[in-house]
Amino acid sequence: MTYYVDRQCQIEDKDLPDEAQLTGWVSAALANYMDQAELSIRIVSADESQALNHQYRGKDKPTNVLSFPFEVPEGVELDLLGDLVICAAVVEAEAKQQNKTLSDHWCHMVIHGVLHLLGFDHINNEEAEEMEQLERDILSGLNISDPYMLTE
Repeated sequence: MTYYVDRQCQIEDKDLPDEAQLTGWVSAALANYMDQAELSIRIVSADESQALNHQYRGKDKPTNVLSFPFEVPEGVELDLLGDLVICAAVVEAEAKQQNKTLSDHWCHMVIHGVLHLLGFDHINNEEAEEMEQLERDILSGLNISDPYMLTE
């Protein structure tokens, strides 16, 4: 299996995942779906996240992860899956609020975003249950506990 992750970091922060971590998490998410893929993960500020979230989703606030699947034109052989845009400030705030380690929450957000790139969604309850179970299964394989079980 060959996965190439292009890490683009638009902010300075010592607690950000490196390319090897991102690639490992992407590999875990894609292992049951494809043997090779390429994607970009752009780590951004709250301002950039908010601007993109407003532009593409009509929501005027920063968000944890945005997924932009690449639609390969018919007849073109290309392993490009798409792009993830992850807001470091939101991920950090959520990890603190949910009493999770920062690394575990980063992993969850990468896996969540990759599943979106694969076409999974959580618009209705049935889709949400399926996607959340996939996330639990992948995270469990990485020895990360259920992200939907909030601890006090």
